[in-house]
Amino acid sequence: MDQPTKTKRLAGSRLARHKSLVAYSFILPNYLGFAVFTLIPVVCSVLLSFMKWNGSAAPEWIGLDNYIGLFANIGKLSDSFGPALRNTIVYTALSVPLTMACSLGLALLLNSQIRGRDFFRTIAFFPYIASLIAVSTVFKLLFIPNDNGLINGILKAVSGFTVKWTTEQWGIYFMAILFSIWKNMGYYMVIYLAGLQGVNKELYESAALDGASKWQRFVYVTIPEISLANFFVMIMLIVNSFKVYDVFYQLFAGPDNVLGKKTTILVYEIFAAGLRGNNNFGKASAISMVLFALVLAVTLIQFRGERRFTNR
Repeated sequence: MDQPTKTKRLAGSRLARHKSLVAYSFILPNYLGFAVFTLIPVVCSVLLSFMKWNGSAAPEWIGLDNYIGLFANIGKLSDSFGPALRNTIVYTALSVPLTMACSLGLALLLNSQIRGRDFFRTIAFFPYIASLIAVSTVFKLLFIPNDNGLINGILKAVSGFTVKWTTEQWGIYFMAILFSIWKNMGYYMVIYLAGLQGVNKELYESAALDGASKWQRFVYVTIPEISLANFFVMIMLIVNSFKVYDVFYQLFAGPDNVLGKKTTILVYEIFAAGLRGNNNFGKASAISMVLFALVLAVTLIQFRGERRFTNR
């Protein structure tokens, strides 16, 4: 190899290294923040889930005892993990598809040519940015479990009966899910709107020329074209639903009220085990790992299903 060629290659490699160092310098702060505030705490939480630690004495390695204790006590009177797991799963299983359906329906409506479309988009998005404390207070007033509540007043006037919304388990689910749908569908509506506006209009025209009905165009054109938006919304909803805390706490004042196990969820159990006077950080970490495993399993299933769908 002659000297000019060798010099040129060395200069090129130095330039490439310089560009790489510049690029890494820009992303280094983000990586450091991720490592300090996310990666290291997660690793510590995994290790702590196999230990017994109250925050003051030295941690004691106990293996799988924390996990065994969680699942061995399910069904007992003292158990709160079982009801929390059930409430979280039921809430997620019902709120995710209903929120997706309402958000997509709202996006389809506000993607059409209607008067005041921008105004209605703003109104639909407003609950998402509104104060959770304020809107949950109004929501609780609507569902007061006696004749003074607006919803019960309407029910009594129409049918002659009222519902004990905050004492029956199904009423608690109904309130929490309805509130979550109303609060969040405006945000996911925006994502669906972005997906709908990216659909090629010629596909609708071709389908219409072939005699496809509106429903067929929706099923065979719209749904496949917004599959990526649909996948993103589903993943975000599942993750946020599994880690729900604020909705149940604001609507029902947490499981410390008279409802007890009817309103507890996994995130509150983590808080109660670790910081609510129990100082059982090993148990809290074990519950958090169960929650992590649930979210990871559902997410992996969704990714696998999406990959199969897109590779058809």
